[in-house]
Amino acid sequence: MKFALGVLLAALMLTRAAQAATPFDLYEQGKYDAAIAAGIAQNDSAGFAIAARAELAAETMRPARCIECIRRAQDDARKAIAADPKNPDGHVFLAVALGREGRLLSTFTVLRRGYPVQAKAELDAALAADPNNAFAWAALGGWNIEIVRAGGARIGHMMYGASLADGFAAFDKAFANAPGDVGLRYQYALTLSAYDVDAYRKPIEDALTRAENGKAKGAYEVFVQARARELLSALHKGDMDAYAALVARDQGDP
Repeated sequence: MKFALGVLLAALMLTRAAQAATPFDLYEQGKYDAAIAAGIAQNDSAGFAIAARAELAAETMRPARCIECIRRAQDDARKAIAADPKNPDGHVFLAVALGREGRLLSTFTVLRRGYPVQAKAELDAALAADPNNAFAWAALGGWNIEIVRAGGARIGHMMYGASLADGFAAFDKAFANAPGDVGLRYQYALTLSAYDVDAYRKPIEDALTRAENGKAKGAYEVFVQARARELLSALHKGDMDAYAALVARDQGDP
């Protein structure tokens, strides 16, 4: 009887372990290659979205940029959208992947391919599907501020309808929907640092401190906390050249 009970318990534990190994679980554990493979094998919108997310996370951690990896993330995100256009994750990760690729291309190529317009359309679709999606709001905030940074307030507004005010409002909505998210605070700090570190030093320090001291959920957020700590250290030392280099690295510049 004891032997049979032991066998039963062992079987239950193995079953639970197998059930736990979802694409998202693998992503949270930092097993990105496995998460990508499992997401693609799942062959549905949620699986393809996780594959895109894992590809983007892995790309962030690489010492050098991999444009082929970013394009694979785009492909997986498009498959997620095709499988379910109302899944906001596919739209968000496609917008993020377009932005990542855009950093590796010339301004002329980015504009010719219409990446800013495409990214905005994907974020609008994500928010239409889920108006409370914190990642979509944060990405939209970053989109607005980056457009203004790259082209100036006047051109950014005329060509794309972008503004700093809309960028800050979008980030506020992101924080309201996910107040403890480590990654969102880190992304906010990066966005403001790239725009004007001197003018926004106080909110940058606040965001990095929140990211550093927040509760990390999964391997990627643990990585993000280490990056936030590194940025905060350089900022406090006043080594702005080093700080600018870290910001460029973390934003995915070549």
